Amino acid sequence: MLLLAGLGNPGERYARTRHNVGWVAVEAIARSIGASPWRARFQGLACEGAVGEHRVLLLKPQQFYNESGRSIGEAAKFFKIAPTDIIVFHDEIDLAPGRFRMKTGGGAAGNNGIRSTIAAIGPDFRRARIGVGHPGDKELVQGHVLSDFHKVDRDWLNPMLDALCDALPFALDGDDERYQAEVLRLAPAVKSDPRRSLRDGD
Repeated sequence: MLLLAGLGNPGERYARTRHNVGWVAVEAIARSIGASPWRARFQGLACEGAVGEHRVLLLKPQQFYNESGRSIGEAAKFFKIAPTDIIVFHDEIDLAPGRFRMKTGGGAAGNNGIRSTIAAIGPDFRRARIGVGHPGDKELVQGHVLSDFHKVDRDWLNPMLDALCDALPFALDGDDERYQAEVLRLAPAVKSDPRRSLRDGD
């Protein structure tokens, strides 16, 4: 079994914020594979489905974003899922809006949800990083990620969600490089964030 977890905050107040794009991605995948109804499990909401020969557990932790690892750790322990079979979908401010990167292992890079997950299961899980851009000033980051997507963001967000679903078999087969390439092919986005002069990178 593979575990696909999305980072986000519970409650209607946060439902459409940039910080919840991980939840939104996992919800889209659940719909695309015809997963079972969501139900309360593992300190979160979980559902199950299958893609070819792969069984998939989808999870939306119900702690706040910064404590997401507790839920992910509980689900991983229950099903004995190795970190390499766990993909965590989350927002990434160091990528331009609509850019996408897969990464395995490493540190938290200031992301407290990833830090919590590392504390629960170690660093060797896979990260599906969805670019939401940077406000240009570190003092504005919290307000940026906790604010709702703008209407114009739908131009890249909706194609991104479709691409994450359509290319999913590559990720489930363990081919993260191909998954990343296919998502970017299906949902191309500019590499530079107009609000930043920083290059798109890791």
